Amino acid sequence: MENTDIIYGVHAVTEALQSAKVNKLYIEENLRGKNVDHIKILAREKKVSLSWTPKAELNKMSENGVHQGVVARVAAFSYADLDEQLNQLKEKTNATLLILDELTDPHNLGSIARTADATGVDAIIIPKHRSVGITPVAVKASTGALQHVPVIRVTNLSQALTKLKAANFWIFGTDMDGTPYDQWNTNGNVALIIGNEGKGIALNLKKQVDEMITIPMVGHVQSLNASVAASVLMYEVFRNRSK
Repeated sequence: MENTDIIYGVHAVTEALQSAKVNKLYIEENLRGKNVDHIKILAREKKVSLSWTPKAELNKMSENGVHQGVVARVAAFSYADLDEQLNQLKEKTNATLLILDELTDPHNLGSIARTADATGVDAIIIPKHRSVGITPVAVKASTGALQHVPVIRVTNLSQALTKLKAANFWIFGTDMDGTPYDQWNTNGNVALIIGNEGKGIALNLKKQVDEMITIPMVGHVQSLNASVAASVLMYEVFRNRSK
């Protein structure tokens, strides 16, 4: 990965400024409004240089993403380390980890991170290969949540699950046949696997799952979008623990 990344959009850039992660700020020339004023104040406070930039140049920098007239150059995304995260969570008895098995859509990743932040998920685990990473599109879709939820990238998900089991995590998967999610016992440390958008959870990972969870459906479509399914299940864990 290069030493810098591009992020864009008002929320993502604002969060990055507040986290002191912006190296350079670009705002569309002649753009005005409360959001711009707020971003300018943050940039001044954090001593970030600002460049008034033509819209065409911002389109190019964001690869025609919906940048809302605001683009920033930030330090390359720093992935968390699995062993360090498990060490931090070892005293916790109700930790929640989300494992994304080869998701390919950055919008799904960003949306999932947004809900993970809202429901207190401790970290997200993704594989290094055949999977979307933290891209500008994912950061934009997360509306800044990826500044707050640790993302762990591992070479081998199966080995990661073995470590999680050794750290007293229960491993759950999502499947058409399983325990209905409203009967799911979410006590203890929970690690939930969300499968690939088309193939679902890989067979080798299914063998390591302690219990499959299903979301009942009565319509003609037999599967939910990955980010929607993840959100339903994250909120079920959150609901149970908020009682």
